[in-house]
Parts: sequence; structure tokens; C-alpha cells
Amino acid sequence: MQQCRDRAARDIRVNTYRILEDLNFEGMAYAGGAGLNTTKKCLDGTRTEILRDIMSWINDPGFDAPRILWLHGQAGRGKSAVAHTIASWVKDVGGLGSCFCFARDRQSEHREEKILTTIARDLAGRDQSFRRALADVLSKDHTLKTTPDVIQQWQQLILEPLSKVNGAIVGNVVVVIDALDESGPDTSREHILSLLASPEAAQLPSNFRILLTSRPLADIKRVLSTAGHVKVTSLDDISAQLAERDIQLYVSAELRLHPEIGAAEIQSISQKSDGLFEWARLACRFIKPNKPGRTIMERYDEVMSSNSRGGGSLLDVIYRTILEDTVPQDDMTLARFRSVMQQIMSSSVPLQLDTLDEMRSHFPSDEDHFDMMIILEFMAPLLSGISDRGSVVRPLHASFYDFLTDEKRSGMYFVGGSSMHGLLAFASLHTLCSDLKFNICGLESSYFRNAEVVDLQERVNKNILPNLSYSCQYWAHHLQKTKFDSTLATLVKDIVGCEKLLFWLEVLSLLNGLGYVTCALSSVIMWLEDGFEKTLALAQDGIRLLQNFGNVISLSTPHLYTSVLPFIPTNTMLSRMLMPKFSHLVGISVGGLKEWPAVQQALEGHTGGVNSARFSSDGKRIVSGSSDKTVRIWDAERGVQIGVQIGGPLEGHTDWVISVGFSSDGKRIVSGSLDKTIRIWDAHGYEAVQSMWVAHNSGVGFSSDGKRIVSGSDDKTVRIWDAERGVQIGGPLEGHTDWVRSVGFSSDGKRIVSGSWDKTVRIWDAERGVQIGGPLEGHTGRVNSAGFSSDGERIVSGSWDETVRIWDAERGVQIGGPLEGHTGSINSVGFSSDGKRIVSGSWDKTVRIWDAESGVQIGGPLEGHTGRVNSVGFSSDGKRIVSGSDDKTIRIWDVHGYEAVQSKWVAYNSGGVFHDGWIRGPKGRLLLWIPPTFQGSSYSMWTIAIIPKGSCVELNLSQMVHGEQWHQCFNAAV
Repeated sequence: MQQCRDRAARDIRVNTYRILEDLNFEGMAYAGGAGLNTTKKCLDGTRTEILRDIMSWINDPGFDAPRILWLHGQAGRGKSAVAHTIASWVKDVGGLGSCFCFARDRQSEHREEKILTTIARDLAGRDQSFRRALADVLSKDHTLKTTPDVIQQWQQLILEPLSKVNGAIVGNVVVVIDALDESGPDTSREHILSLLASPEAAQLPSNFRILLTSRPLADIKRVLSTAGHVKVTSLDDISAQLAERDIQLYVSAELRLHPEIGAAEIQSISQKSDGLFEWARLACRFIKPNKPGRTIMERYDEVMSSNSRGGGSLLDVIYRTILEDTVPQDDMTLARFRSVMQQIMSSSVPLQLDTLDEMRSHFPSDEDHFDMMIILEFMAPLLSGISDRGSVVRPLHASFYDFLTDEKRSGMYFVGGSSMHGLLAFASLHTLCSDLKFNICGLESSYFRNAEVVDLQERVNKNILPNLSYSCQYWAHHLQKTKFDSTLATLVKDIVGCEKLLFWLEVLSLLNGLGYVTCALSSVIMWLEDGFEKTLALAQDGIRLLQNFGNVISLSTPHLYTSVLPFIPTNTMLSRMLMPKFSHLVGISVGGLKEWPAVQQALEGHTGGVNSARFSSDGKRIVSGSSDKTVRIWDAERGVQIGVQIGGPLEGHTDWVISVGFSSDGKRIVSGSLDKTIRIWDAHGYEAVQSMWVAHNSGVGFSSDGKRIVSGSDDKTVRIWDAERGVQIGGPLEGHTDWVRSVGFSSDGKRIVSGSWDKTVRIWDAERGVQIGGPLEGHTGRVNSAGFSSDGERIVSGSWDETVRIWDAERGVQIGGPLEGHTGSINSVGFSSDGKRIVSGSWDKTVRIWDAESGVQIGGPLEGHTGRVNSVGFSSDGKRIVSGSDDKTIRIWDVHGYEAVQSKWVAYNSGGVFHDGWIRGPKGRLLLWIPPTFQGSSYSMWTIAIIPKGSCVELNLSQMVHGEQWHQCFNAAV
């Protein structure tokens, strides 16, 4: 009996741990549909040599065996077939860690940002020890679940759990990454390649293998071909004899039911394929009878004919042969063919034929309202989803897209640039206007999380049809690719300018698609022109709403209305537009907000981490430098959350840009890079006016008169440069014993401050080139940032020791104790222009504001970045802060609004906050969510609740509908 009780207790503990782990994995980014596809496997008996070689590599017990194998080859060689065969084989023996496939027609999903979260999830499903280690990592930092930063994913979701299990994983672990070349532009895989080529990848566990396939594109070849731990194998190098043998087996199997095709014909097809499996597949599909008019042998003769028009590669010839057979060459049919293929190729994700037809039915011209099957009926050899209407329509091979978009290759079948994105934007917006509605899935109660609604997926499938789902997620993507059009702008106004904006958010909440909102509304802000100011303001409010309430909306859709609407600031355009249409909500009797707190702008465009960001002196522009090797200039005043990039990026650096800054007159920009150059740019002409090879690779800055530049470097020196002539002034300033990470002039240009990884701050005479006094010592970790106050009397510094320190610049002593609160290395610090506040940015992904006199943190941290904060700075008027982060964004923070809210809260509340902001009823039912600004130490479940008691915020719950009455909050008649 005791054994039974012990076993039961053990099972309960195991199940409890499993549930807790599942909660840690909940919401983790995962690329659905990117996994193993056994229908793509090699035909039995083919590719035996290459498959045997790969399996031998996988099973190699040697500690020095390469951890990565890169299998490359030209289009049509069968790379994906090999990859899926290996994945299937190792899965059968329990060795498959993950199979992750890129696809050209899925690029809008940004699978590259989910690759390692997906692989980590798969590894957790394979091995219990890895699962526990990963759950432990996620329990400490939930932001890792959705971070697009593959560097963080690699370090914390792959390497850290692997280091913790330390050999506990039994057997071989194989990760297959297929078609990396289809991830998108080279910038989409830049960081993935750097990780695969890194020393950490070489030191993966000895039983860990990564099989990678791609075409031999230049960027991939450049990185992988020189990595010692990467084994390189090319399908192009397989002997013609072996390739012909394998293709002959394939053709025999495909045409075995057609006795007209004998051994001689099979051999001829195999020889003509020239080793291209894709050509052989297309040839077999063409030869098989699929439309009347010609015999099998006549179709065979056409394939084998050398008289096909246009020349080009074998694939081009077979594509033209099939199209000539299936698409009549009259003007109307060709026009329809181009229109249909443009729609298929312009859709953000592949769609089923019925959905494509439904979208087409909303096109403005009657000429476009035809059944696409008229064109596609006989194109099954080239496209999936034709004979099987349940599948999405997509090319069976990526090379068909390449063929259609190259006019020299495709001739009359060329599918080039068109107005298709405009048509798809029109169709999507029309769909939103007609199909969006309140409580679209008929959710009965507001008490439950979406995850607790048992039949939610069935409701979604029934009520949110594929055309509406697609339109909600991608309308703005098509809009962004379209020139401004007043008709489209009016449709945008009709959605954003009424309650349909909320209905759109409701659908995205149910689809787990709220991640599209910020990008979509930011696109609207960039796309709209004069005359739509109200729509612009509402789009801006929509972004702020998501930032403040996104977690609530994603958790429980009804609370988009019951918990979000009451707390929208009353002076906003959004509140004035929505509130008359909703009633029976919680009332804020005292203390409601009039404006949004801690306003942010997220400037997106960099494809690498943002290492430095600075305001111009007039506060109207921002300059940023990034790991993507570019410098960019931004309009800091247009829109909220997303700014407008001015011109293109400033290109020229060949390595990460570490530091940037404006001259005081705003006419020039200086940038410093790991390529050991300093470049000076015309801030209005957007071109380099000077480039200096300085062997320096860290911080840079102008003097206030713009005549000099100071730089720091890993050579442990500080140097001063003539900004006009590009020559060094005097010798190097020596004294530091490690990398000089930060430098800056005092406002009068007479002194320089430097911060170094030797844990010290030093002050230099900028005229004489000598150190003033001794080093400022106190930090116990590397100093990453240091700067003068505007009056030159104080210096602020930030360090790896997670502290900010203030120094007396005249006496060289620390003022007061360290400013503590950050939980990660502090990368950047700075004074406000009046010297009363200090801003700091940290690896803990937060920005914090400090009272420079008392050393006390002002309010809570500014949160929003999903990666390390590398750079912070005040605008000259002190009202805004700019921050740059590894999450590839620059954010602008409204300090005035933030401090107004925080000071109010500090003045009236001395208690704590709710654990998660939720007021719950019996059995954990969700009643109301209280935003952090209003959270207090207690709440009352009486009809009238004051939260917290004794504070200035009073909530009236007497009229609030909830539970099964929640849907009564909407007044449809208004």
C-alpha cells in the first residue's frame, strides 16, 4: 500500500512539474508548418551514396567530427528530398531534434526570427532533461518566448540548456535546416549564419549534428565554406552516372503504368535531365495524360524535342513547354494568366483556391471576377492545390517563381511588377468592412482566458473564414506596397475611424495575431497623406493601446472591451470615438488618465541590433548606428511608435557601427565602427563627406563647435581628430589598460571624459592631451559609458557592475552612493540638459530615469524593448528619451508624460501592486484587469471599489457588466 501511495505521490509531482513546464512554454514563438514533410522523401533506392555519407557523418563517434554539414547544389538537384529523407530516418530511430524548413512563399512570416525558438521547442519535446533546462530558462525571462533576436535565442534557448544537461541527452540529436536560401534577402539569415560559423557551434555536444541545405549563394558560401567545423558537400559534384541512375529509377516509378514508355524512353528522359530531379519530375507530369488532344508518345516527343523556343536552361525549356501546352496564347487568356499568377505570387502566405477566388471577387473591376480554375485547371504539374482543393496553391518548386519573374527567361509568360498589391489591399479592406463584427465567435463569458474556451478553435474556424483571417493579418502589408490612393485611404478611414478597429483587434486576438498590429498601424501612418489627420491620430492611439493592453487582449478577448476601454485616456481621439458606443463599463470616478503614459515611438528598419542612437540638437531628428553596418536618420516628430526614415541608410562601413552623433548645428553626423574607421556624413545630403582610417573601433563624438572628433578604441587609447581635415591632433591619450568604450567632450570643449573596461573613468585636457588627476575608481566591473553634465561639473558612468555612479568632475571623487536597480550590465548613461535627471539603459532590457540630486529612481523602469538596451539619451529639452536596442528598434519615450503619471502615483500610494493586475472572482474567474498605473496594494469586492484604499484612483463597478452579460457593453444602434 505504501508503495502505491509513493508511486501516486511521485506521479503527482511529475505531472505537476510537467504542467508548470507547459505554462513556461505557453506563448513561445513557433513556426507552424515548417517541419518534416515525408512526401518530399527520396524514392527508395535513389541517392543511396549521399544518404549513406550523411548517416556516417551523423554516427561518427569522433569528438572532432564536424558538428555541421552544409549540403548545397543548384535548383532542382534534390536537396530538400535528401533533407527530408534524413529527417524521416533519424525520427524513426528517435534521433530527430528538429526539422525546420524555409520557404520562399512564407517569407512574410519571418521564419528566420522563429527558427531557434522552434528548434528549442522541438528539442524539449524530444528530451526531458533539455525540456526541464529550457523551462527553467523561460521561467526567469518570459520575453525570450517571443524575442526575434536569434542571438538571444541561440545563447539562452539552445546553448544554456545544453550546457545544463551536460551530456545527459542519450543518442544522436540531429537538427535539419532546409532551404536556408529561401529565408529572404541575405540580411534575413545574416545572424543565423554567424551563429552557425561561431566557435560555440564548433563546441556543440559531440552527439549533436546540424544538417543545412541551400543553394550556394554568395553570402552563405562566404561564411560556411571557411568554417572549420562545417563539412561542405555539393550535390553538383555527384557523378553524372550516379545522378542518371537515380533519375532513371525515379522516371521508371513515375511512368510505370504507361507501357508506351519503355526502357529506351526512360533512359532518354534520364539523360536529358542532366541530373536535375525537378526537370525529371516536370517531364513525367507533362507526359502523363492530363488533357485530351495528344497521345502519351506525342507528349513524350514534345518534351524530348530540342526545338523548344527561347533556349535557356533545361528547367526553362520544360516550363515553357508545359505553359505552351496549358495556357492558350490569345491576349485575354494570357492577361488572365498573368493576373492569376500575380495574385498567387503577391499573396503574403499561400492560400487555398477557394480563398483566392473569394479575395478576387472583391477586386474593383468586373474583368477580374472570374473563376481562377479557368486558368489553373491544367497547371497541376507546376502548382499544388489544383487537383487537391484542400491544399494551398503554391509552386511545387521555387525555381518556377524565378522563371516567371525573369522576362528574358519567361517571355510572354513574364509576371512582373503590377498593381496587384493595390488590388489585394482593396479586397482585404472591403472584407474587413463587410465581415468584421462585435463578438464574432459568440464568446458567452468574460470570466475565462481564451485558452480555457474548450471549443475556441472550432468557433474560430466557423466564424473567421480564411479570407477574413488573411485580410486581418495582411491588409497593411499590401497597402504599404501600394502608392497612395484616395479610394484605399477612405477604406482605411472607414475601419480605423470606427469601432471596427476594435473588431479587427478582436479577430487578431482570437488568431493569436496581435503581433501584426503595430506594424500594420505604423504602415498606415507612413502611407497616409495630408487630409487624413484624424485617421492618423487614431492609428497612433491604436498602437499605444496595444502597447499598454496587448497582454490583456491576447489573454482574454472579451477584456478588450471590459478591461481596456475604461482605461483609455479620456483626451485621446480613440476614447472620444469609441466611448459613446459602449456602456456598462467600470467607471473611473477619480484619477483617470487624460493622456497616454510613457509614450513610445518604435523606429523600425535596422536589420541588426541598434548600438547607438542620438537626437539632433533641435530634437527633430535621430541618428542611429547598427550591427547591420548602416547609419540611419529618422524624423523624430512624425507619428507615434514608428517614425519615418529619411532617405535610405548611410552605407559604407564594413562592420558593426558602434557609435554615432550629430554635430551641434545638426549638419553633420559622425560614426565609428568595428571596421576601425570614422566616417563623417552630410546629415541633409545623406552621403559620406569624409572617411578616416583611424584603427579605432569604439565611441566617437563631436566637440560642441564641430571642429574636433574624439574616439576610443580597443587599443586602450583616446584620440582627437580634426573634423575638417581628417587628421589626428597630437598623440594618443594613454593611460587606460583596457578597451576604451566611451568618450565625450565637455560642453566647452576643454575636457574629454573616457570610460574603459579597466573599470575606471578618466578626464583629459583636450588642449594639452594629458590626463587631469587620477582615474575615477569605484566601479567593480567594466565601464561601458561615461559623460559630462552640461555645466561640466559632474560626470555620470554606467558599468557591468549594474550600477550608475555620479562623480565630481573637479575633485575627482564619487558623489553619494551608487544608483542601483538594474539587473544587468549598464550599457549607456546620460544627463538631461538641466542636469537634474540621469537616464540609463541596460542588458536587462529596460530604460530607467534617476533623480541626479537624490540618486533615487523616478518611477518604474521603461519597458518595451525585447533585447538589450545599448544606447540612451535625452533630447535637448529633456522631454524625450531615445533608446536603441538589440531588438533592432529605436524607441522614443515621452519623459514628461511618464514622470507626471509616476509622480502622481508616488504621491498618493505607499502600497504594493497586484501580482498580475487581475481582480478575480471565485474559481479564478477574470473580472477586471487594472493597468500598472492604477494598481495598488488592495482592492474591494464590494459594489463600489476604491483601488487602493486611500489613493486618488477610485473605480465604480456598480454598472459594470461581466460574465455572461459582458456582451451588453456594446450599443450596436449608436
